[in-house]
Amino acid sequence: MTTPNHPHQQPHPAQQPPQQPYQGREFQPQPGAAQPSPGGAAVAGTATAPPPQGVQGAPYGQPQGGPQSGPPPGGGYVSPIPVTRTHLGHAIVSEWTKIRSVRSTVWTLGVMFALVVGIGLLTASLLSGNEFVGLPLLAPGLFGLMLGQICVITLGVLVVTSEYGTGMIRTTMTACPRRGRVLIAKSLIFFVLAFVMTTAACSITALINSTMLSGQKVPPYAAKAGPLKDSVENGELVATSSHWLGATVGAALYVALLGLLALAVGALLRHSAGAITTMLGLVLLPLVLSLFMFAEKLKDVREVLMEYSPLNGLASLYRIPMSEDQTATGWPLLGILAIATAVTLTLAFVLLNRRDV
Repeated sequence: MTTPNHPHQQPHPAQQPPQQPYQGREFQPQPGAAQPSPGGAAVAGTATAPPPQGVQGAPYGQPQGGPQSGPPPGGGYVSPIPVTRTHLGHAIVSEWTKIRSVRSTVWTLGVMFALVVGIGLLTASLLSGNEFVGLPLLAPGLFGLMLGQICVITLGVLVVTSEYGTGMIRTTMTACPRRGRVLIAKSLIFFVLAFVMTTAACSITALINSTMLSGQKVPPYAAKAGPLKDSVENGELVATSSHWLGATVGAALYVALLGLLALAVGALLRHSAGAITTMLGLVLLPLVLSLFMFAEKLKDVREVLMEYSPLNGLASLYRIPMSEDQTATGWPLLGILAIATAVTLTLAFVLLNRRDV
């Protein structure tokens, strides 16, 4: 036997069914309005239910009131920013923006320029009063470049390692996930910049030496043998076209390749101090060791270290080689340096794609 509900008793709120905002509601026509047809289509002149707003409106990101093209394929978010396919040119522009906007580039290249031109001018001024200095006409330009190359080596290391020190390398690799492209762009920009600046400094120094030291009278004993035998014309010291090529383009190529080798070493070690110390040891240590090998049994080792030291290659381009071969031109050693730089860059390229940043 059931007990009838009390007329004043209210049902418990928990017993009421939940109400859906848009589902389960039937459209209630207003009194006096026409009824929809049994097939669901509204009869002309009758009222229809308004379309739901908000949730069932236009898709997100689609302009209201414009042409409805439907959701994108896959249903993902479509950025309003146009996306273009990147290539090596974009990476080169990015690296050029970096290298010309940091102070280390201005300082290192500015000091290199001042050392090469300043020491070249000072040396030419001191030697200009002598009748015969015993050196090829453009050779005094070597003394400033021996110090200036250290600035180029330092800049080559900093082009890579500075980003590892500041954490900027993560942003760079995020913007350009192809790591090899980043290394290629850095190498191209640095090599071109170092070559142009070094060529300009060496050319100015060569012009200074040619102007202030020309007209020297060469003694007969010096004109018959040694590095000066092809530098004498009518008894005066001159510089041939091969001398000009070696003292300007050759020397600039040599220094730029040393800087590029420093860049590759920096990419391998990812540490500024370690990479700079390694490069200074590579440039200076062979010559320093050979100078202290007095024992006769070390003669062969001394000659090898002297002949293949980077400083001897640079001096040979100015026709004052440090090895026993006084006819060396420096171009073979420049080729060896180019091969060593290519091998080191290839190793850095492989490790950059395998290691984490």
